[in-house]
Amino acid sequence: MQTAQDRLRSLAHGIQRCRRCALHRTRTHAVPGEGPVDARVFFIGEAPGRREDEAARPFVGAAGEYLNARLTALGLARDTAFITSCVKCRPPNNRNPRAGEVATCRDRWLRPQLELVSPRLIVLLGTTAAAAFIERAPTLKDLHGRVREFDGRRWFVTYHPAAAMRFPRIDRAVREDFRTLKRVLADLHGDAD
Repeated sequence: MQTAQDRLRSLAHGIQRCRRCALHRTRTHAVPGEGPVDARVFFIGEAPGRREDEAARPFVGAAGEYLNARLTALGLARDTAFITSCVKCRPPNNRNPRAGEVATCRDRWLRPQLELVSPRLIVLLGTTAAAAFIERAPTLKDLHGRVREFDGRRWFVTYHPAAAMRFPRIDRAVREDFRTLKRVLADLHGDAD
């Protein structure tokens, strides 16, 4: 009988061989995501960038360094969270993933990963991630910094680290969101006791 960890590895292997959309044609490596099968928190970004495509790991470039700093401020070790993206292959020229590409990855790969990990909280990083899961979503400006409950799960929305690195106003918002997230995680931990 396969364990949840075995099934998660099997999904990663399937992602690495996936040819369900055109993104596989230009990738160096698919980026399944990483983290323990029992992660309490599941972070979802937009798409792998150049560094992620080369390393086959999520958030290893400049945006990853920014995310790591926010995780440290949370008191959350990166290796205790599951970290991935809406699409598992780098879009050409770092363009935004198309709706069909996001839907394909979400339905074939991301939802099964979520089911296996079954986190207590899902953190959506940016517009693409929010739009992938929240139908008729208001703007990110209206969504960020709060927990929402739908699909039987808790979701927290914030801006993508790459946007926070470019715009001081968004950086301030992300830092405040992560302070809120720290309180949310403390409450979730208290609920588990």
